[in-house]
Amino acid sequence: MTAAPPAGGPKLDDRQRRAWLRLIRTENVGPATFRMLINRFGSAEEALKALPELARRGGARQVRIRSEEEIDAEIAAAARMGAQFIALGEAHYPPLLAAVDNPPPIIAAKGHLNLLRQPMLAIVGARNASLAAVKLAQRMAIELGRAGYVIASGLARGIDAAAHQGSLETGTVAVLAGGLDRPYPPENDGLFRAIGERGVVLTEMPFGWAPRARDFPRRNRLVAGVSYGLLVVEAAHRSGSLISARLANEMGRLVFAIPGSPLDPRAAGTNKLLKEGAILVTESGDILTAVAPLIGRLPPSTADLEETPDLSATPDPGENERSLIVQALGAAPVAVDEIIHHTGLPAAQVLLVLLELDLAGRLERHAGGKVSLLPPES
Repeated sequence: MTAAPPAGGPKLDDRQRRAWLRLIRTENVGPATFRMLINRFGSAEEALKALPELARRGGARQVRIRSEEEIDAEIAAAARMGAQFIALGEAHYPPLLAAVDNPPPIIAAKGHLNLLRQPMLAIVGARNASLAAVKLAQRMAIELGRAGYVIASGLARGIDAAAHQGSLETGTVAVLAGGLDRPYPPENDGLFRAIGERGVVLTEMPFGWAPRARDFPRRNRLVAGVSYGLLVVEAAHRSGSLISARLANEMGRLVFAIPGSPLDPRAAGTNKLLKEGAILVTESGDILTAVAPLIGRLPPSTADLEETPDLSATPDPGENERSLIVQALGAAPVAVDEIIHHTGLPAAQVLLVLLELDLAGRLERHAGGKVSLLPPES
C-alpha cells in the first residue's frame, strides 16, 4: 500500500505555538477566522495585538483573549497527560485533514502519533446499535486494519466503540468532541485509555472543555476529514452519522453504507444514503477496492479551489464601506461572492469587514461559504 501524501513543514517554536494557542482559543476565533487573521497580520502575535480594535469595529465592546497564564495551564495539562499540540503543517498533522476547507490550526493528540500519517478509514453508526451491527462493525474494523488502514471514529457508544475495539491491534484514532481530559461518554473511559496507549486520541477543543451538543458535528467533521472514506454501518433517519456522511461527501471522500431491513428504523439512515448514491457494502473488500486508487493522493477539496485573497496590504475599510456590507447582510444566509458583487467593493475589503463582525460575535458562518448577520450584543 502506498503511504499517505507527504506533509510536514518546520515545527513552530515554543513562542509561536503559545501564540497560536492563544489566538485559536480566543472568543469567536475559529479556523476560518484564524486563517484570515494570519493572512492579514502575518503572525499570531501580531493578530493578538489587533484583536481588540477589530472586535470594536465589528460592534463588540470587548473580546475575550486567553491569558498567558491560561495557556500555561493548558500546556501543563497536556504535559501531565503525555499529549502534544500539533500545528497545521507539522509532520504529525493528518495530511487529509490539512486538505479540508479551514482545517483546525492546532490539534491536541496523545498516543502513537505516527498513526496519523497512515491511510485512514472512518467507521461510524448508531449509538443504540443492534448486536448484529456491532459485530459487523467490529469485523469490518479488524479486516480493514489487517489490510493496512488505521480506523477512525468518534468514541461514541455502539458502532464507534465496536470499530475502535476491532482496530486496537492494528491502529485506531478516536476523535473527541471535548478536551482530551473530558472523554465522553463515561462508560467508554476504559476504551479511551486503551486507545491513548495503543492508538491515538485527538481533539481540536481545549483541555477542560466539556462537550456540548453543538460540539459533536465539529467532532464528526474531523472524523470525516482524516479519512479517505467513511462507512456508516447502522443509522436512523435523524442521526449524527448522517451528518458525518454529508460532511465526508462535501470533502470529496467516499461514503459507504451497509443496507439494512426496511422494517428496522435503525437502518433507515443507511438505506437513505444508498438511495442517494453511497457505495453499497456487504464485505470489507467492497471498501478496499473503491479506496485503493485514492491512496497516496489528496482528495479534491474546496480549499484548493478557493484561495483567500491577500489581506496583508488591504486598506482599512471606511464607515461607508462597512455600512454597505452590513446592509447587504441579514438573517438569511448569503454567499460572500454575492456580497462582493452587490457592494462592488474589493473582495479583500469585504472579507476584512466580515472578519471584524465575526470577532464581535455578530456573524454566523454556514455551509457553502455563506454568512448571515446576528444582532449586536446588548
